[in-house]
Amino acid sequence: MSGSSERMLRLLSLLQTHRFWTGPELAERLAVSERTLRRDVDRLRDLGYPVDATRGVAGGYQLQAGASLPPLLLGDDEAVAIAVGLRSSASAQSPGLDEASVRALSKIVQVMPPRLRRRVKAIQDFAVPGPFSGPTLDAELLATLAQACRDDERIEIVYRRRDAERSRRTIEPHRLVSRRTRWYLIAYDLTRGDWRTFRVDRIGEARATGARFRQRDLPAEDAAAYLESSIASAAEAASTRVEVIVEAPAGQVGAAVRWWGEVEPEGDERCRLRMRVDTFDWVVYVLAAVGAPFEVVTPGALRDHLRETAALLAGPA
Repeated sequence: MSGSSERMLRLLSLLQTHRFWTGPELAERLAVSERTLRRDVDRLRDLGYPVDATRGVAGGYQLQAGASLPPLLLGDDEAVAIAVGLRSSASAQSPGLDEASVRALSKIVQVMPPRLRRRVKAIQDFAVPGPFSGPTLDAELLATLAQACRDDERIEIVYRRRDAERSRRTIEPHRLVSRRTRWYLIAYDLTRGDWRTFRVDRIGEARATGARFRQRDLPAEDAAAYLESSIASAAEAASTRVEVIVEAPAGQVGAAVRWWGEVEPEGDERCRLRMRVDTFDWVVYVLAAVGAPFEVVTPGALRDHLRETAALLAGPA
């Protein structure tokens, strides 16, 4: 958000307390000159916000009591992006941040036009926050999928698999789930006749069909649990199991590997690192970041890869 837009939102937030603010007070709060403050107030009035002003030594500004605020002027993608961002913050494990995010989301939704309010409500009700959540996709697509989940409406999608092959599917969407930096759609795939997990950033098109359906029983406790199980199964089928003994504290190794592996302490200064990878380069990165002696337990191919990498980095003798 640009500096001026951020300042305008802060000014509006101050005025919405409905107390009387002197010009110098507001200018100091916003760290701007009184001339800039007057321009910002004029911009709010142009947007339809009823701000009263009094001149003179004791002059200042106040939002009209009992005035009905105009709809928040946002595009569809902007409204959805705000909803997703605050929804993720509201689920964060940070004291105070979750409560503040809920309050902010409530205020913003109140001044949205009804059409955008319905779209944001769909995101709130049918997007399940997960650990390390954060949207990295087209907000318009996310809203379309969330509304289809809400309305129990079948949709047709064009999906790009990991090998880049594209296919058209007819699905019954169930829930959207965020995990780390990606969003996933849990849906029953009518084309395949089974439940599937779709990465939303790989969905190229999504078209509502108008056909309603009755939600099926999900073969898991909830959508987040199904996603974790689905990802674990896919990783196990497509990756190589790695196990390494590292002569370093588990906390130090855990900080380097983060969620890409498991660390089991074996004393204060030693631990066992387990990973499932589709390339040994991830293991090289982690071990280099830790910078401690280690012993490869399995697989033997990792030892060969480490020797080749060391020779490459060392250069000609």
